[in-house]
Amino acid sequence: MGRRGDGSCLHKEGENEMDYVTHLKPDGTYQPLREHEENVAALAGEFAAAFGAQEHGYRTGLLHDIGKYSDNGQKRQRDPAHTAKVDHASAGAQMAWQMRDPFAAYAVAGHHGGLPDMGDKTNDGGGTLCARLNKRLTGGNDPSAWKTEIEIPAKVRFPAWLAAEKDARRLAMYTRMLFSCLVDADYLDTETAIQGGQPRGEGETPERLLEKLNAHVAPWLEAPANDLCAKRSAILARCLRGGEDERGLYTLTVPTGGGKTISSLAFALSHAVKHGLRRVIYVVPYTSIILQNTDVFDKVLGEENVLEHHSQIEIPDDEEEETPEAYRKRLACENWDAPVVVTTAVQFFESLYAAKTSKCRKLHNIANSVVIFDEAQTLPVPLLMLCVSAIGELVQHYGMTAVLCTATQPALGKLFKQLAPTLVQREIAPDPDGLFDDFRRVSFQREGVFTPEELAGRLAEAEQVLCIVNTRKRAQQVYEGLPEEGRFHLSTLMIPTDREETLNVIRARLRNGQVCRVVSTSLVEAGVDVDFPSVWRELAGLDSILQAAGRCNREGKRSAAESVVHVFEAEGTPPHSMIQQREATTKVMAEFEEINTRPAIRAYFNRLLWVNGDDALDEKQILNSERACTFRKTAEAFHLIDADTCTVYVPNEGNAEDIAQLRAGLYSRALIRRLGRSSVNVHQNEYKNLVYAGIVEDHQEDGFGILIQPDAYKPKCGLSTEAGDGFLSK
Repeated sequence: MGRRGDGSCLHKEGENEMDYVTHLKPDGTYQPLREHEENVAALAGEFAAAFGAQEHGYRTGLLHDIGKYSDNGQKRQRDPAHTAKVDHASAGAQMAWQMRDPFAAYAVAGHHGGLPDMGDKTNDGGGTLCARLNKRLTGGNDPSAWKTEIEIPAKVRFPAWLAAEKDARRLAMYTRMLFSCLVDADYLDTETAIQGGQPRGEGETPERLLEKLNAHVAPWLEAPANDLCAKRSAILARCLRGGEDERGLYTLTVPTGGGKTISSLAFALSHAVKHGLRRVIYVVPYTSIILQNTDVFDKVLGEENVLEHHSQIEIPDDEEEETPEAYRKRLACENWDAPVVVTTAVQFFESLYAAKTSKCRKLHNIANSVVIFDEAQTLPVPLLMLCVSAIGELVQHYGMTAVLCTATQPALGKLFKQLAPTLVQREIAPDPDGLFDDFRRVSFQREGVFTPEELAGRLAEAEQVLCIVNTRKRAQQVYEGLPEEGRFHLSTLMIPTDREETLNVIRARLRNGQVCRVVSTSLVEAGVDVDFPSVWRELAGLDSILQAAGRCNREGKRSAAESVVHVFEAEGTPPHSMIQQREATTKVMAEFEEINTRPAIRAYFNRLLWVNGDDALDEKQILNSERACTFRKTAEAFHLIDADTCTVYVPNEGNAEDIAQLRAGLYSRALIRRLGRSSVNVHQNEYKNLVYAGIVEDHQEDGFGILIQPDAYKPKCGLSTEAGDGFLSK
C-alpha cells in the first residue's frame, strides 16, 4: 500500500508511505484520514446533539469513510489518475449494519450519492442499501486497516423517544436528520481542508437581534400614527409577549394588512431568546416574495444576519470521490447556519422528503429553531398530510416551534390531531374574530365573464386600479389592451430588481394621484405593500381573493362601500390546478353575504380539504413509501410544484463579473444571493424551448441557464418564454 505500480512512492515529503490520507490540500500535503474521521465525528455529534443523538452522530461520523483505508482507496487518494473504481461508503454501511444500526447504515451508504432505497436481499448491484450490504470487500478493497487508527464505539445511546414508538414516519425522519448531520459535517471539514475553510454560522445572537427589532418598532408602539396603526401595534405587542410562552405549535391569524411579517418575527425572536433556540427560519410560499421579506429583515436586523435561500442551483450527487472543483460547487450549497433564514416552502418541505445530499444537508439546522410558515393556507392540498406530518414530527421531537401564520387560517386542526395527537395548537393573536371586524376595509361585487379586451376596457374606466389574473399569458393580453399612459405589468418573469423598481413607480403614482393601472399575476397578493382604491380579481380560491382584497384600501383612508373588490371570471377554461378552489369559492360566495369573515373562511377550507376524504390529502400515497424506507421513491414523488422549474439568470451591466464566476463554476453563497436579484424561474418545457431557440445558454445539469439573447428580456414586461410571441416589442 502507498506505492505506484512501478514501485515508486506515492507519499509527499514529510509523510510516511504507510500514512492513511484523504483530501489534497492547497500546500500539496494531504489531510490525514484519521484527522478527517475524527473531525467529522465531532461535528456530526455536535449537530445531532440538538435532537438528543450526539453519541449516534459521533459514531456515524467515524464510520463514514472507513472504506478509504483500503489499498485501492489510498491509491485513489494519492493518485487522481488511478482508475480502479472505489466504493468507500459500503464498508461503513456494512459495519453499521453489523452493529444493528440501520440509521447509520443508510446515512453512510448515501453520504456521497444520496440516501438509497432499501431494496431486497437478492440485490447484488445498483444503488440500494441491500446491494451495498451484499458487496464483498476483499483484496484491494479490504478496509480493515481502519482498526489501526480509530476506535468505533460498539454501543451508543439513541434518543429515548425514538425507541418509545417505532412509527415508520418517525424512523424515516430520524434517518434523514442523522444523514444531514453527517453530510454537513463531511462537507464542512472537507471545505476546511481544501479551501482553508470559509466563515460559516456567523451572525449576531438572538438576544442582540431582539434588541434591534425592539429599537425598530419602539416608535410604532409608543405613538401609533392612526387608529389602524394602533391596531397593528396591539398585535405586535401581543406577539412580543407571546414569545414568552412554551415551545410548541402556534397559529397567528391576522387579517391582511395587520402587520403579520414584523409581528411574527417579533414572536420568533422573543421565543428564541426565552428558550435558547438557535435560529429563526421564515418559510414563504413563493420565490417572488422572498426578496421582499429579506429586504425587510435586512433593514431591521442587518444583512449579515439574514440568509435568503431559494436558488435552484443543484449539483448532482456523485458516487465517486470528487475533485476539488466539484467539491467547491457542492460546498456553496446552503446549510442554513445563519441566525435568520428566509426560504421557500418548496425548499423547506422538499428537503424534508429528499434523498440528495445537497438538499438534506441543511435539515439538522431546523432542530431547536422557530419556524414561521407564512401564508400557511397555500400549502398544496394533495401533499397536505405530508406537510402536517413533518411539522408535527419536528415540533414533537426536534425542538422546533412552528407558527402557522396567515390571514385565512386553514382548517388543519383535524390533521394535526390525526398525525400528532399530543400537540396542542395555540393562537397568538388577540381575538382573531374581532380583528377581522377591525380590519374590514372593502366590499365585494360579483361580476360576469370577460374576454381580455373587455376586461381591459373596464379597467380603463378607472384612474387607479389593480387587476389580478390567474395566468401570465392573460396578464400580458390584458396589459396590451390598456392605454399606454400609466399602465404597468407585474409577473414572475421579471427579475426581482425590475419588479421592485416597477413597484416603487406604482407606489409613487398612487401617492401623487396619477393614472395607475396595474395588471399582475398572483405574486402581488402576498407581501406587497400597495394601496389601490379598486381591485379586480379573477375567480380563484377564497384565500387568494381575500389576499387581493388586502391591496384595496390598505390604509383605511376610504370607506368600505367605495373600496370595491370586483370578482370576475375570464373567458376560456380555467387552469386545472384551480378547479377545486374555484368551486369551493363559488359555493361559499353563494352561502355567505360577507365572505371576509372567519365563518366563511372556515366553510371554504372545510369544503376544500375534506370533501374528497383523507386520500386526497396524500394524493400519491407517499406515506406508504415512508413506511417502506424508499427514500428515493419518496423524493421523486414529493414535489410541492408539479411542474419543475429552472432558474434563468439575466445578465446586465451590474452583474457581468458575477455571471462570469457563475460560468466558471466558482459558486459561493454570496454570489448566488447577489444573482438571485437577476433571475427568473421558468417551467421546464419553457426552458427547453428557450435553449432550443438559442435564447438561453444551457447549464441545466447545475439547475440554471443564462440568457444570451438580450432582446428576449424587457424590464417592463420580463422574459418572453415563447419566441415570436410578439411581446418582445411591447
